[in-house]
Amino acid sequence: MKAASLGLLLLFSSPQEKAEIVTVRKIWDQGPHNAFTDLLRFKDRWFCVFREGAGHESPDGILRVISSADGEAWSSEAAIAMKGADLRDAKITVAPDGRLMLSGAAAYAPGGKVAYQSFSWFSRDGRTWDEGIKVAEPEFWLWRVTWHKGAAYGIGYGCTDKNKFVRLYSSKEGAQYKVIVPILFDKGYPNETSLLFLDDDTCLCLLRRDEAEKTAQMGVSKPPYTKWTWKDLKAHLGGPPWIRLPDGRIIAAGRFVDGGWRTSLAWIDASSMTLKEFLKLPSGGDTSYPGLVWHDGMLWVSSYSSHEGKTSIYLAKVKLPSSK
Repeated sequence: MKAASLGLLLLFSSPQEKAEIVTVRKIWDQGPHNAFTDLLRFKDRWFCVFREGAGHESPDGILRVISSADGEAWSSEAAIAMKGADLRDAKITVAPDGRLMLSGAAAYAPGGKVAYQSFSWFSRDGRTWDEGIKVAEPEFWLWRVTWHKGAAYGIGYGCTDKNKFVRLYSSKEGAQYKVIVPILFDKGYPNETSLLFLDDDTCLCLLRRDEAEKTAQMGVSKPPYTKWTWKDLKAHLGGPPWIRLPDGRIIAAGRFVDGGWRTSLAWIDASSMTLKEFLKLPSGGDTSYPGLVWHDGMLWVSSYSSHEGKTSIYLAKVKLPSSK
């Protein structure tokens, strides 16, 4: 699939605020609908995971794992399916024992005892995966897992009208989770989240909200992470990951909707708990759910979009300004 070298330079309010999209490449479009990505660098290879299905919401979703040596030529490594379930929101991490861990959730057909169940799968090479392990309680979507000092942390959101709140989980191995905070946040409809740990063990949370109160929230907590402070980020952010750069700066990404749907990058100021969008990726329509990796002095961003017609998976390389 052909790469487009954009050489696109965007200027903002000061000379320091500029970023350049170096390349953007469509890396997968073989499913009818390809969406909801995550990205990882593992053993000198790139791994991108996402959902394939007939549509944005359809009963036939599978989790696809593809890999590449150079970020240009990609091949399928695995396709994980579950009978009677739509598998969604693939996330990939490396567990402390060196195995890959794939996380996702099953949306079952209506009428059953359980509507949603989160799962984890493990692999040594990205090709052969163990059977899925049920994690967290039924009807709680453990959306993304972050490892810190040998433990997995994640936030699950309630999927029914009776449990429209998020709760904080932890696990020593990524298979058996315990609840740390039963009700972490319950204003509006909180759902998708990402956690970020700082050098002093402070934990930051980026939280999406929908329905009447749509603005994202940022939370902060110190160990043991049972007491949190929250602040409204004044932006509707869908599918939110974030990353801390080697120089300490923090970048978030996701779907911004004001002025048109797009996948963008934003600076996060952890001290003031504020967000500032600074770079729109080529995107539009059905789009978002990025994966972020810092490699060779560049920010690599996987995402999906329908701006070229078919909903497909894209990979961008972004050069960021110096912090000096």
